[in-house]
Amino acid sequence: MDKRKVAVPLVCHGHSRPVVDLFYSPITPDGFFLVSASKDSSPMLRNGETGDWIGTFEGHKGAVWSCCLDANALFSASGSADFTAKLWDALTGDEKHSFEHKHIVRACAFSEDTHLLLTGGFEKILRIFDLNRPDAPPREVGNSSGSIRTVAWLHGDQTILSSCTDSGGVRLWDARSGKIVQTLETKSPVTSAEVSRDGRYITTADGSSVKFWDANHFGLVKGYNMPCNTESASLEPKLGNIFIAGGEDMWVHVFDFHTGEQIGCNKGHHGPVHCVRFSPGGESYASGSEDGTIRIWQTNPPNHEENHSGTGNAQTGKLKASTDEVTRKIEGFHINKERKAEEKQKIANA
Repeated sequence: MDKRKVAVPLVCHGHSRPVVDLFYSPITPDGFFLVSASKDSSPMLRNGETGDWIGTFEGHKGAVWSCCLDANALFSASGSADFTAKLWDALTGDEKHSFEHKHIVRACAFSEDTHLLLTGGFEKILRIFDLNRPDAPPREVGNSSGSIRTVAWLHGDQTILSSCTDSGGVRLWDARSGKIVQTLETKSPVTSAEVSRDGRYITTADGSSVKFWDANHFGLVKGYNMPCNTESASLEPKLGNIFIAGGEDMWVHVFDFHTGEQIGCNKGHHGPVHCVRFSPGGESYASGSEDGTIRIWQTNPPNHEENHSGTGNAQTGKLKASTDEVTRKIEGFHINKERKAEEKQKIANA
């Protein structure tokens, strides 16, 4: 029997419906964290290194399309089909505020200084909410040409990036004037747009193409055709020498950034891959799929023989067991849930 070497991922169960968005926090004094959005309406927070579940944000009444964490991983935000974007306390799981919209919220992003929340969706309007004054009306930026699919901040929160569901291109807006300053042209709608950690590149996925743009001068740096329609792509954050892409063929492909040559292919998902993201240190990357699972893959995996490959939540390589660094988050969620249960019991006994 041919014993081929394969990567064995950490498989994170918990969502009951497709996983449609993933977001890693930067590295914080307590480690780094991963938040996931799913059509099951319940975003989940995990230890970014081990994939261990920390807590679930409960409150949405429709599919959650987008999720993010602020720079310190103290707050999370989510955008949903229930016409709201919600702000959450990432230590306790409490809902801090619900920002009402008039249609589905498809995308959300914290500003770099963590004071602002940017949202976009089916209303074709970019909104900026001041988190220091959550009840104040949001500032609206321009009018998008179509339903908004992705949003991001760059240039120290001076520029806003957005793409649309039904038209190609990425639009870059001046956050102060609300005017478009540049458009990055693509043939197909951009389903994924990521600003690199160092602010040098914008990585986009459109149709069966992945492109890398200069984030300061907006020129196209590289563009590669993919093996299939690709929904998401992510550039390795430390060296920038490889990138990953996932889409309709259910595989997570690894490519050389400089040549576009495929150097790896991870199989395991049982449905199209909707989102892929590198961890902040680049030592691993996560994929979310139609099959409802998140898989965390090591960038440089140890050798495994295919007929001995593990399943379930098997640990691989030197990934450590659950660390003390997330204890306060886990305890915060559990204490919060217990308190809510006690309050419900008191009401029932009243």
